[in-house]
Amino acid sequence: MDAALSIRSHTSVVLGLAILGPLLVAAALGAVRDTVTGTTSALILVLLVVAASATGLRSAGLAAALSAALGYDYFLTAPYNSLKIDHPDDVQAAVLLLVIGLVVSELAQWGLRQHARASRGTGYLNDVLGTAELASGGQADQDVLTQMVARQVADVLDVDDCRFEAPGHERHSWTTVHRDGSVWHGGREIDVDNHGLPTDDLIVLEVGHDSQKLGQLTMSSAVRVVRPTLQQRKIAVLLADQLGTALAIPAR
Repeated sequence: MDAALSIRSHTSVVLGLAILGPLLVAAALGAVRDTVTGTTSALILVLLVVAASATGLRSAGLAAALSAALGYDYFLTAPYNSLKIDHPDDVQAAVLLLVIGLVVSELAQWGLRQHARASRGTGYLNDVLGTAELASGGQADQDVLTQMVARQVADVLDVDDCRFEAPGHERHSWTTVHRDGSVWHGGREIDVDNHGLPTDDLIVLEVGHDSQKLGQLTMSSAVRVVRPTLQQRKIAVLLADQLGTALAIPAR
């Protein structure tokens, strides 16, 4: 994660290397083209596209793919040092290099997204397990626990703010998160995947235990539209249930 943030903080440098790297390597390969086959040169350029795509910047992968195709055309196909290509096989090779580079770039982006999704899932699980441990012990300070769970729910749902409100202090809202993770507004279910959470209303998730309401988590998402997945919403419900268990322990 730190490496990815570092790369993104130096976007201009990464883009510069993605553009210049394939061109310089193609120029070097052009100087020894009598001893290096065209296939080998193309594979070397594809490796550079993979390296650029692995930075996590789609623009770097795309820039490297275009740069590699241009470098291959200019330095490695006849007539040399020209963007003109005489032989049909060379045209095909240059086009394939560009297409392969673009495909590799997209595949790398897909892999990075899958890795990020898996990392988030692990983080959510750790949150739930940590809350469950505190809830089962019954020794955690309730104010600290409610604040911790509110932060976790805000992170899971990616909302602007989330606060626990005790009975008698709840704010009213037409939007509620049900136990199955669905979100309802005014008696109608919201298509969160397509429309996102409402930005003009508070969002409420009830906190309770054994049919007893012990408060609610009240969220707001007014700054931007967010679209938490059903899995994320169910994790938020699970966190609220764990909080309800912890709040009910002193009353037993």
